[in-house]
Amino acid sequence: MRTKGEIIIIEDDQDDIALLGDIFKSLGYTNKITFIKDPMNAVPYLSNHEVKPFIIISDINMPKMSGFELREEILSNREISEKCVPYIFLSTSKSPENVLRAYGCHAQGYFKKENDFAVFRTVIQNIVEYWRTSLTPTNTL
Repeated sequence: MRTKGEIIIIEDDQDDIALLGDIFKSLGYTNKITFIKDPMNAVPYLSNHEVKPFIIISDINMPKMSGFELREEILSNREISEKCVPYIFLSTSKSPENVLRAYGCHAQGYFKKENDFAVFRTVIQNIVEYWRTSLTPTNTL
């Protein structure tokens, strides 16, 4: 894992994009933040050998392709899956069915989007800090 790599956020809702942008700005991380609004563009972007992400944060409910469908497509793409990038779901839903389905497709986390800026900021900070210290095949070589 490349802790200095891009943080890729797959999110179609403009309000959530703005909020997440504000949160990351307030946290002061130096990682490039890349928003992918259309999940159909995620696999081609991630397949680029020059793209070396630190983490992927994905919404679930998106047009054209759900976050679950996207995750399955990423898992079936050897070029992307060998990058060992943590895949985190971030959703307004906390339904047990969605949580179970997320872990069924090998997500490394599932978090609820919070309405309170400070609480949401702490959630994002905890996610990033956890993965900065976690050992994976790409940061132990």
